[in-house]
Amino acid sequence: MAVEAYWLSLMMSAGTSAAGAWWCLRQISQARHLLDTPTSKIRSAAQGYVEFYGVITEQPDNLLVGPLTGKPCVWWRFKIEEHVQDDKKRTWRSLESGVSDALLALSDGTGDCLINPKGAQVRTTTREVWNGSQRHPRIANKGGMLGFLSMGKKYRYTEERLHVGQPLYAIGDFRSSGGGRQGLDLAAQQGAVIREWKSDFSGLLQRFDSDKNGQLDEQEWSRVRLAAQLEAEDRHRQQSLEPAVHQLAKPRESQPFVLSTTGEDELARGFYWQAAGAAVVCLAGALSLAWQLRIL
Repeated sequence: MAVEAYWLSLMMSAGTSAAGAWWCLRQISQARHLLDTPTSKIRSAAQGYVEFYGVITEQPDNLLVGPLTGKPCVWWRFKIEEHVQDDKKRTWRSLESGVSDALLALSDGTGDCLINPKGAQVRTTTREVWNGSQRHPRIANKGGMLGFLSMGKKYRYTEERLHVGQPLYAIGDFRSSGGGRQGLDLAAQQGAVIREWKSDFSGLLQRFDSDKNGQLDEQEWSRVRLAAQLEAEDRHRQQSLEPAVHQLAKPRESQPFVLSTTGEDELARGFYWQAAGAAVVCLAGALSLAWQLRIL
């Protein structure tokens, strides 16, 4: 049993050191991405990984309120915890949590950009924490069995929000559509049109089966391909006439996706401090491993 405990301790020390090293390198990489990415303007930004500074603007169809405070906002995150005591130890146990996923709107004076916050690291300076005796602070205690069961319990509520008019730093994957920005992959678009038409094969035959034999020969397929090419070009022209729509979302790669009401310098410092803490954990695990190997 002692040998098993020894090897388990060795594995835990090695795992702690490896995890600390991985987290340290990851946080340093996150900070370098922020500092090395130049700030772009929405109107002239290249497609791909970009960084913006701007102001959160209002969207008429995105009227949110904080679930715990009822205050108007454009994004929220909340947590409800219960104060519990077990074996003379007092802790806070998480009961509920949630985050909104409605699109945000950012303006930097040159243009507007929609932001899909799903998967983002959101840092906001608007954060409220308070205590209460009800599980849900906005529901009045009407007594009865539920009110009796909640007597004597203590809850802690945390709500974070983003508001219209707040400054916002955003870094993520930038894509635009409309406004003549998107290029035309003629072969791909032609194929998409043909697949769309083939889903209604009877309609395809009605249009292109000139000899009415229920089949499309090579000459008739040539007409189909030509018509699909013209249709693809026409659709592209119509899309190019539409106003440009810009959107920022989570990158497909491991690059950071961050939304923050503070600037990149403060964010980078936070990443570096986390890296320093991870380095300490890595060193502690390595020293523990080395000490255990010496007594082997």
